[in-house]
Amino acid sequence: MRDTIVYAVGDVHGCYDELQALERKIVLDALRFRGRKIIIMLGDYIDRGPNSRRVVEHLMAPPPRGFLRISLAGNHEMMMLNYLDGYLSRQSWLGVGGLETLFSYGVDPARLEHLYASSEDVDDRIRQVIPASHVGFLRTLPVMVCSENFVFVHAGIRPGIALEAQDEADLLNIREEFFQAAHRLDRWVVHGHTIVEIPKLGGRALGIDTGAFRSGRLTALRIVGKYGRLLSSRD
Repeated sequence: MRDTIVYAVGDVHGCYDELQALERKIVLDALRFRGRKIIIMLGDYIDRGPNSRRVVEHLMAPPPRGFLRISLAGNHEMMMLNYLDGYLSRQSWLGVGGLETLFSYGVDPARLEHLYASSEDVDDRIRQVIPASHVGFLRTLPVMVCSENFVFVHAGIRPGIALEAQDEADLLNIREEFFQAAHRLDRWVVHGHTIVEIPKLGGRALGIDTGAFRSGRLTALRIVGKYGRLLSSRD
């Protein structure tokens, strides 16, 4: 993190317009700083909001000039991949926002159910429609970025377990066990996954998922040295 400005961005959930607005603010905010500039996306780019496809395409494209960008995996990306790979039922994914994701790809699963004789045929058609490049991108997403003093992760970490020994399921899904022991963490953990109205420190954890798909407010945390500042897509 030395000589580095980090902008961590909370759960996007298909809110492409909010992502665009926040990214413009990040670019303007960063003009005052020298050094390496990194945007760290904290996962959950798809589902619930209206423009999952455009969000994925945006993250696959180069970052703003002068920035690096790291896109972490969220539990919603994992659910989509599990559905596409046959490990999760279609209804299970659709029930947590997958329906909006399919709509963004021009797919209406209810219509497909009338057109095809079997559920397997519907699933096969959905797999054909989603671009292989998008699926490949989602498969490459890392689950955690860490430095000497900070951890960036989608959901949180399991306290008392070394970072290199953390279970991926915890990094993508953990809640209560993480929050209950946040005061015992040995690094600052910046995460999303759990919606908050206003980001506040709880021990050494800071969640910045402000529920963009329902609030219209996507949040970023800028970190310079030991100081942080919140930025919002809607001020």
